[in-house]
Amino acid sequence: MTTPELIAQLPKVVLHDHLDGGLRPETIIELAAQTGHELPATTAEDLGAWFEEAADSGSLVRYLETFDHTIAVMQTREGLVRVAREAVEDLAADGVVYAESRWAPEQHLSAGLSLQDTVDAVAEGIAQGVEAAKLKGQRIQVNQLLTAMRHADRWEEIADLALANRDAGVCGFDIAGAEAGFLPDRFPHVFAKLNEAGFPATIHAGEAAGIDSIAQAVHIGRALRLGHGVRIIDDIAGFGGDAPVLGRVANWVRDAQLALEMCPCSNLQTGAAESVATHPITGLRELDFAVTVNTDNRLMSATSMTNEMTRLVDEAGWTIDDLLDVTLTAAWSAFIHHDERHELGEYVVERYEEITGEAR
Repeated sequence: MTTPELIAQLPKVVLHDHLDGGLRPETIIELAAQTGHELPATTAEDLGAWFEEAADSGSLVRYLETFDHTIAVMQTREGLVRVAREAVEDLAADGVVYAESRWAPEQHLSAGLSLQDTVDAVAEGIAQGVEAAKLKGQRIQVNQLLTAMRHADRWEEIADLALANRDAGVCGFDIAGAEAGFLPDRFPHVFAKLNEAGFPATIHAGEAAGIDSIAQAVHIGRALRLGHGVRIIDDIAGFGGDAPVLGRVANWVRDAQLALEMCPCSNLQTGAAESVATHPITGLRELDFAVTVNTDNRLMSATSMTNEMTRLVDEAGWTIDDLLDVTLTAAWSAFIHHDERHELGEYVVERYEEITGEAR
């Protein structure tokens, strides 16, 4: 087998994958026709190309504008169910065995759905997708991760929604959107409430803003993982050299092994990195940070877990054992209980041994 063929078969764990960033172009066209939403292209091929080109601007703000079209077709129960089902099917086909699908319920209310309606619809779509994958002989588990938009004032409402559904497939809380100027200290009591309830949070931090954003995410937001976290290198003097020196925030993140949900291809588009070869993910992994590999938005980046991993191998010199290492890190950083993490990790190792023919 060639490396891409091998990687395609490997079991994968994705912790940072946006539901509204992974739609099939043909689905967007069909749902847009039903709702009357105007799109920038009329064929699936052209629309897919438009999303990638529009996102490939080097600007996070411009990148986020592409979501106007995906969110527009996710306003009905039927639309949410379909998008969630297809997302699970696509992830399973890519070898993903565990995923956390993050999305913002507050963005899907324009057609009359309630917040709880949206969560129920996505849960139904996930269940349908898992069953469809099972019929194809594919194993996958998917949980919801509810996101509050940073610029809005519904953080507590979404946190309460997550807590109300913690036994119905919702595994964590997140804040996302424009990072600069909308840090966790806007609503610190929200994170205190989640912490008191023993409910995990991951926070987008260190993508478009610097070390202060990461510091607030871990100290005020009590985040157990960091969405992206690329700018952690701002707190590592001499990063990439022979004698790097970690600052207080970087040491805190590494000492606690707070997982970095890194998304190489997406970071190239938003300007957070210049190339996969020079992406900080490799240097951070070598410094023993808890690095994970993720897709972020499969549609906008025209990517998959197989693509992300293949590029790391081809362009950054990673090995199959490196891929196993970050996959196990992701498994142990998932927002599931210890025994579930243990079983997931064992399964990943067993499949790697079966596929590669090497004991580990």
